[in-house]
Amino acid sequence: MPVIESTIDTNSEQFKASQTFMLGLIEEFRGIEQKVIARAEKAIPKFEKRGQILPRKRIESLLDPGSPFLELLPLAGYKMHDDKDGSEAGGGLISGIGYVQGIRCLVNASNSAIKGGTISPAGLRKSLRLQEIALENKLPIITLAESGGANLNHAGEIFVEGARAFANQARMSAAGIPQVTVVHGNATAGGAYQPGLSDYIIVVRNKTKMFLAGPPLLKAATGEIATDEELGGAELHAQEAGTAEYLAENDNDAIRIAREIMGKIPWNDRMPERKDKAFNEPKYPTEELLGVIPTDLKTPYDCREIIARIADDSDFLDFKENYDSGTVCGWLKIEGHSAGFIGNNGPITTAGATKAAQFIQLCDQSQTPLFFFHNTTGFLVGTEPEKNGIIKHGSKMIQAVANARVPKFTIVVGGSYGAGNYAMCGRGLDPRFIFAWPNNKTAVMGGAQAGKVLRIVAEQKQRSMGMEPNEEVLDMLEQSTAINLDRQSTALYGTANLWDDGIIDPRETRNILAYLMSTVRDAEQRQLQPNSFGVARF
Repeated sequence: MPVIESTIDTNSEQFKASQTFMLGLIEEFRGIEQKVIARAEKAIPKFEKRGQILPRKRIESLLDPGSPFLELLPLAGYKMHDDKDGSEAGGGLISGIGYVQGIRCLVNASNSAIKGGTISPAGLRKSLRLQEIALENKLPIITLAESGGANLNHAGEIFVEGARAFANQARMSAAGIPQVTVVHGNATAGGAYQPGLSDYIIVVRNKTKMFLAGPPLLKAATGEIATDEELGGAELHAQEAGTAEYLAENDNDAIRIAREIMGKIPWNDRMPERKDKAFNEPKYPTEELLGVIPTDLKTPYDCREIIARIADDSDFLDFKENYDSGTVCGWLKIEGHSAGFIGNNGPITTAGATKAAQFIQLCDQSQTPLFFFHNTTGFLVGTEPEKNGIIKHGSKMIQAVANARVPKFTIVVGGSYGAGNYAMCGRGLDPRFIFAWPNNKTAVMGGAQAGKVLRIVAEQKQRSMGMEPNEEVLDMLEQSTAINLDRQSTALYGTANLWDDGIIDPRETRNILAYLMSTVRDAEQRQLQPNSFGVARF
């Protein structure tokens, strides 16, 4: 058994410095998450006055007690659009994968405690990504809805593309993925179609307001005057219109009904009996992941040190270990489940790309899921790499990543630059899931490098025009370019723009990967019952 022997001195100054640095970054993003929660909690008196509970409390009540819940995209839209200080991050939604009545579901709650749960452009992108996750992994969706709909300040960025969310709902229903929606409060205009396109709808007496046009718009458009209840109250939809299947008395009662519905769906009845595989924990504590990667991403390290702290028994079988040291490929297990691993110990060379492409094909052949752990400056450049066919061999690797049919999981643990991001299955190559450590940097190139490139280009242009280069102007161009690109490469910037599914504490990496592999395994074993009716509302 090829067990990795760690060479890291956990008592060294470098390790301690890296650990302290990582803990600071973890504290930063966790602090932002808490800031969002604190902002919502300011609405507790208002919710209590209305006889309601906060969205996070709704989720807590919905989930099976003590079961795991993996929150997704919690900082989507961070400091974007109207989010001035980061306290409104999340795009108006709280979402994740958890268990309801023993069924693994995607749970999606309107964060109505902040701006009424209105959806920003980032919130729409988040919704579409969540639907993609649900469809790929065959997860029922439970939505706890209470939203003012699209943020009208950004309607131009939301309206046209927003139809895609409705189309996805219809297609998921037709595919056989159940959707349960509780309408806790407002569901107006386009927001009314979200429950309308669900398979099961629960409304709350005296709280639900579901209509295509609210009283003000109705009066403006037609002159008709009607109250909220007359136009779209819970009793109207449950007793007259027939839009809703269930009428609940309050938030908790509605969540109880949602749980009962899930308990009656025989979702797991035809699944093979789960047999937990025996496994040993890594030989090295996951706590040490805090100090594995140096604070300066240019400083070399061996990605096997990460493997030693996430793989069962720290067991790793290298593939072509002696062929190329910059790209590490091999097999490991996480909680008994096999996976192929590809990581970086430097730039991707022609040999590294060829090695990785072959390894990906072997994993595809044996139906082995793939892990991609990013820490690369990209493909090696220069006259020699070009002569050796770096474009050809790099393209070969991207071809393999793009066309591999096995589930791909990506963790950005350090730098992810240039086409290296593509070759290592970044967001654009459609990994099943992608998460990032808080120290990660993702960009087309480093800021300083980009600044120098533009300076050289600008200087050459000035000379070609017969001008003497203005050093002051060139300095400003170089510096501003570097600052701007460095700002756009941070972990927080990336997660705000949905380049990943969330920033994670490195110590959580093994548990998260195990949870996701279990999710994917269930999806592969599940047979859906497509429904030609789509959403059967006649």
